[in-house]
Amino acid sequence: MSLLIFLIFLGACAGAATTGALFGPDRWYEGLEKPWWTPPNWVFPIAWSVAYLLVAVAAWRIAVAEPSTVQALALALWSLQIVLNALWTPTFFGLHRIAGGMAVLASLWGVTLVATAVFFTVDGLAGVLFVLYLAWLSYAASLNYGIWQRNGAGPGAGAEAAGGEASSPAQRP
Repeated sequence: MSLLIFLIFLGACAGAATTGALFGPDRWYEGLEKPWWTPPNWVFPIAWSVAYLLVAVAAWRIAVAEPSTVQALALALWSLQIVLNALWTPTFFGLHRIAGGMAVLASLWGVTLVATAVFFTVDGLAGVLFVLYLAWLSYAASLNYGIWQRNGAGPGAGAEAAGGEASSPAQRP
């Protein structure tokens, strides 16, 4: 049963990761001005795979811990963060919304910070795993912010300059 629980969490992470396959870097992204600390595109699938494994292990450890109200809160926060995680890629890469991606990432970061604190009250190792995830999210957020600042702060910023189509008011979130 414990392995099945882990596989369920890993499956949820795989679902979030699928958005990366559906909405990956394209010509629009390649045309954006990026911070000097932006790694090559091949780094992201490796880093996210490791992050998703850590996130799944952390959730599994919480799920198999002694049942409590805090455990339920921890799993609810985990569920919210995986939904936000899955939302970022279609927002940033699919809709070409740099500011929208930043908003999603800021929300994800905040939820993950709270989840990390709650995780520590349930299982120390799960908390440590989420600290590592939070560190990666911080790096990802700094990249998103750097791209946002270099390509304009409005919805769809950077799309026109990078060869994408301008957004219409009806397409804005």
